[in-house]
Amino acid sequence: MNPDSLLETALKAARDTRKLAIGQGTRHEAPALFEAIFGRRPAQIVADPNTWEAAGRDVVAAFRGAGHPCPGPFVFGADVYAGIEDADRLEAALAGVDAIPVAVGSGTINDLTKLAAHRLGRPYMAVATAASMDGYTAFGASITRGDSKQTFDCPAPAVVAADLDVIAKAPAGMNASGYADLLAKNVAGADWILADAARVEPIAPAVWEIVHENLKSWVADPSGVARNDPEALRGLVAGLMMSGFAMQAHRTSRPASGADHQFSHLWDMQRHAFQGAAPSHGFKVGIGTLASLALHQDLLARDLEHADVERAVASWPTFEHEARRIVELFGPGELAAKAVEETRAKHPSPDQLREQLLRLGQAWPEVRDRLARHLIPFDEVRARLRQVGCPDRPQEIGIPADRLRVSYEQASSIRRRFTVLDVARRFGVFEDSMRAIFRPGGPFEDASPFM
Repeated sequence: MNPDSLLETALKAARDTRKLAIGQGTRHEAPALFEAIFGRRPAQIVADPNTWEAAGRDVVAAFRGAGHPCPGPFVFGADVYAGIEDADRLEAALAGVDAIPVAVGSGTINDLTKLAAHRLGRPYMAVATAASMDGYTAFGASITRGDSKQTFDCPAPAVVAADLDVIAKAPAGMNASGYADLLAKNVAGADWILADAARVEPIAPAVWEIVHENLKSWVADPSGVARNDPEALRGLVAGLMMSGFAMQAHRTSRPASGADHQFSHLWDMQRHAFQGAAPSHGFKVGIGTLASLALHQDLLARDLEHADVERAVASWPTFEHEARRIVELFGPGELAAKAVEETRAKHPSPDQLREQLLRLGQAWPEVRDRLARHLIPFDEVRARLRQVGCPDRPQEIGIPADRLRVSYEQASSIRRRFTVLDVARRFGVFEDSMRAIFRPGGPFEDASPFM
């Protein structure tokens, strides 16, 4: 299926988004796009100081120039954060205005508006100002509450406008971050292949096609993205939007998020900062992609077809043992409690484990071949991240090798999603894999602290 036809098919499959425009100057078309879905209802612009200057002012001018009702904009301060407190603030402000919100921004503004609008029972529109993540068209908003990064169930925007002129002028690193987020779908797909083979979560073919039919072409030109080539940006934006449509259709993030995002979510929940600031979502996901890919490639070299299933079952810990290990790993507190809760949801009984391992072992020759064809090799992924302007070594986001090693253990417990981390644990090869990955000459040999 050609990209345009696939985009049209994906839009029809999307449960929430009804209109999408990607092009140059689309911010000026916002009133017409809005009116096609919402009619003449007032439009309430939501932005932060940077996105207001990048596009918000023009969007308001376009609405007012078209004679469309548009009350004064809601502009957050420079310290806006995708936390529950800012979502509460926005909800309170929107509650006093009978208008449809129009989020002008990227991840933070979109997620805050998505949650606030949903709580008020309203749809909303998004005007993308950077190709920085796939959340524009995704079902759910990623919001921090307390010490935990949570995905709140809420609909994606009904209308999305992505202006390539604005996106080309996005602050340094934002489009690179989106490229890393899109590239991560490759290993997320590999995790889904494993979950399908274990009969934990079957692949939905139509949803799979939305993401993976053209993924490798969307990520084929990292240098073009780095120099803001219009066609490279168009492919990047299309890929990110398509990933969101897949999540809408599946009603979960499974089509676009695996162990790669678990590393990122872990570091979010630990409030990781480097050189005084939190690395971007995409930068963390990029390193999570490399970490996941290193483990995938290690497992591809193993003969899981002939693994000793009974030995793995006999050594499988009870949930109570796992819960104690998690508390020791994280230390007592909210994060450990969340990890225990998530682990409880996916911890199999010995009989369930035996069935999963027998299925995976029997299917391993075919699964291994499929994964080998599907996965982009580690060295190539690292090179592409470097070309686009992303960190390609963990120490470049403040994660040295010893912390990354611990993160492998922690990341496997913070989400109930079945990934390559779970496969390594259930077959009893996790420790052997860690020794291989962190050996001298291994993929993270040079991950000494970055000064």
